[in-house]
Amino acid sequence: MTELATRAQAFGLIAAGVAAGLSAPWRLYLARGCRYLSLSVGDRTEWDAWRTHLGCPELSVRVYDAGGEIRRSSVAEVVVDGCRISVELVEEVSTDDLDRLLVAEPAPTEPEER
Repeated sequence: MTELATRAQAFGLIAAGVAAGLSAPWRLYLARGCRYLSLSVGDRTEWDAWRTHLGCPELSVRVYDAGGEIRRSSVAEVVVDGCRISVELVEEVSTDDLDRLLVAEPAPTEPEER
């Protein structure tokens, strides 16, 4: 697909991914004028598959508090003929997950036997 000038072409891009074996996104947003297409997926495996399929070179991760729940939003983006396409995954994370991110190298849990 070389051009995303119409809604049919944008939806065709998603249909081609699903036909290639990718899971259908659980949410799809197509802005008026076909200049922004956003896919929301359910898990990290789907996110990796879609961003690889679309060739998304730009990745960003944001961690935020949503009313007492900590969420991580991972977004991969690519621009195809002036249309920005993003694949987003929102995951709930616990403080244990955050602690793992802050520790450079986790301490062993059991002493090694020699």
